[in-house]
Amino acid sequence: MMTAFKSRALPTITNEVAIACIGLYCMAVVMGYGRFLFTATLPDIMVQLSLSTTIAGWLASINYIGYFIGALIAMFVPQRSTWQAMMLWTIVSVVTTMLLVVPDMSLNVWYVIRLLAGIASGVAMILSSSFVIQSLSPARRSVLSAVHYAGIGVGISASAILTWWLLVLGYHFDVIWLVAGLSSLPLLWLLWAIKPKDPYLADSNHPSPRLSIYQTYLSFKQALYEAIAGHYKAIALLSASYVLAGFGYITSATFLPVMAAQRLTMQTYAGLIIWLVVGIFATLSNPLWGALAKRIGEIKTLMGLTVLQALGMCLPIWFDGAVGLYGNAAILGLTFVGMVSMTLTLIKNINPAYSNLLMGLATLAYALGQFLGPLVTVALAGEDGNFNAGLLVAAIGLIIGLILLLLFRRQSTTTA
Repeated sequence: MMTAFKSRALPTITNEVAIACIGLYCMAVVMGYGRFLFTATLPDIMVQLSLSTTIAGWLASINYIGYFIGALIAMFVPQRSTWQAMMLWTIVSVVTTMLLVVPDMSLNVWYVIRLLAGIASGVAMILSSSFVIQSLSPARRSVLSAVHYAGIGVGISASAILTWWLLVLGYHFDVIWLVAGLSSLPLLWLLWAIKPKDPYLADSNHPSPRLSIYQTYLSFKQALYEAIAGHYKAIALLSASYVLAGFGYITSATFLPVMAAQRLTMQTYAGLIIWLVVGIFATLSNPLWGALAKRIGEIKTLMGLTVLQALGMCLPIWFDGAVGLYGNAAILGLTFVGMVSMTLTLIKNINPAYSNLLMGLATLAYALGQFLGPLVTVALAGEDGNFNAGLLVAAIGLIIGLILLLLFRRQSTTTA
């Protein structure tokens, strides 16, 4: 009876569309909430906690340091342990989201929570992508992987709507984070339902070998060598361009609602409306770029997105009012998820046998750019909080990244 009850309570999900949708939900939680809900709630956080722009920038950057560490951790996760690590760090992401409801926490505790949230986002984003994509048949992979990555845009949209709704009701960031965490709990059950049936892992008579830290290091070193052997220049160029992609988009992705609050003072909740625009365009964009990539290839699509995003960074400089900010929001949403998915696809395809490791390596590069971006932006903003210089530097970084992509394309063609 107990066995029958467990089988009914915990069904196994194997349908590919369902797995892709669960992947979407996972991305919405670990990225949309774990990372980008901070952007939506930042103006309220700054008011309620009397934070300066500099402290807000450091809170953003500490999260990106965590994302960097998370990407590093993901590189050490063997393929056979992908689901287990994904489950663990998704739980951490949900818990750290709900912890921000605790009142009167010191700034140091905030730093620790945002660091852990960043680590969880980095690990869960990479491993969920690897797990979901490897679970899809080759014939449906391109379409359904776009569904999975659309979760980032869905999460951003949800963060904007949730924040807007609860602020209108008179609540503040603490309740917003609690509700976000509670709405994430069903994901844990769904992830359990797609747990792979691996007899090697499940059979206690054949446990996985326990490796020492030194043996793990040697194993990782060997795997890294095998992953990049013969592809060093291509990986280096693509990773360097990804550093600049992370640096380029993060100024808007962190401070866009703050810029809207500064400039559009006559529009109530202008920052949240603009952040919702980012989420809607991010949700709709990935299937579009996936279809384009099937026609012209990932590298050409990625180069086009890089040019478009650089243009978007310039719009708030050229147009001081709503046109510049809404244009930036629409282009940011259109481009950044596509740039993530295209880059991860390109680097994974260099050596698919080491997809976790290579995707982790790329995400390390992206996280490095995201860590530096807010610090450079707040340094350039100065006491008056003008973000135009930061936007200009972001655009220049993206153009340099485009040059690196052109070199990567030439290198890849030569190698082929």
